Amino acid sequence: MGRIEDAFARRAAERRKTLVTYLCVGDPDGDASIDLALACAEEGADVLELGCPFSDPSADGAAIARASQRALGRGGGLAETLRVASAVRARSDVPIVLFGYYNPLFVRGEEEAARAVAAAGVDALLVVDLPVDESMPLRAAAASHGLGLVPLVAPTTLPERVARIGALGERFPVPFVYYVSMTGITGGAGASAVLARASAEAARVRSATKRPTVVGFGIDSHARARVAAESADGVVVGSEIVRRIERGATHAERLAGVRELVRELRGAV
Repeated sequence: MGRIEDAFARRAAERRKTLVTYLCVGDPDGDASIDLALACAEEGADVLELGCPFSDPSADGAAIARASQRALGRGGGLAETLRVASAVRARSDVPIVLFGYYNPLFVRGEEEAARAVAAAGVDALLVVDLPVDESMPLRAAAASHGLGLVPLVAPTTLPERVARIGALGERFPVPFVYYVSMTGITGGAGASAVLARASAEAARVRSATKRPTVVGFGIDSHARARVAAESADGVVVGSEIVRRIERGATHAERLAGVRELVRELRGAV
C-alpha cells in the first residue's frame, strides 16, 4: 500500500492533486489493457484503477457496463485482471487498485483472493458493493497480505458512518477514501455546482477520516476535473476513458485517445 501513500504525499508536496484513472480490463482485450494502463501512467496518472469485469455492474453506467460485457464475452474476469496487473507491475511502479464487485472475490475465497491480488502487485482493493459494516473479513484478509481497502462515501453517507471509516483506518490499511460526487451510477456528466459541492464535502471527509479523499463520478473533462479537485486531494476518471477506448477503431487510435485525455486531465489537476 506504500506506493499509494507515496503518490498522494508526492502530489501534496508539489501542491498538486492526485489523478486516478480507471479502465475495464479485457476491453478490448487483455494485452491492449496492459498497453492502455501503462499509457495512463506515462501521461501522468498517479494511481491506476484496474476494473475487473462483472456481469452485473450495478454501480456503473452504460459505458462501463458495455465494456464489462465485451470483456466477459472474450473470457475476461478476475484471472485476466490479475494477469494484466502482474504485467503492468513488471513494467511500472505505478500504484494499482483492483476495482470490482464482491462476488468474484467471495467465490475465490477472501483469503485466497487477497493472496492472489497481492502476488499480482496490486496495492489495494476497491469493492464497490461491499458495505463497510460487512467488510471486516475481507479487510482482515487484505491487511494480512499488505493490501489496503478503499472505502466509498456518498452524499447520503451519514456522519457516523464516516467516523466509522476513520476508526477502521486506525486498525486496517485505508490508503484513501473515494467520495462519490452524486447518487446514481457512473458515466453521467457532473454539473459544476455538483462537483464543487462534492469537492468541499471531500475536504470534510478527509478531515474526519484523516485520509486523502478523491472525488469520482461525473468527471469527463479538463474543466470538470479542475472544479472537482479544488478542495479534494484528487479526482477519479473512468467512464470517459472507457468511451475513448470504445470509440477507437484500432489499437493506435485507442492509445492516442486515452493519452490525449489523460494529458488533459493531468494539466487540470
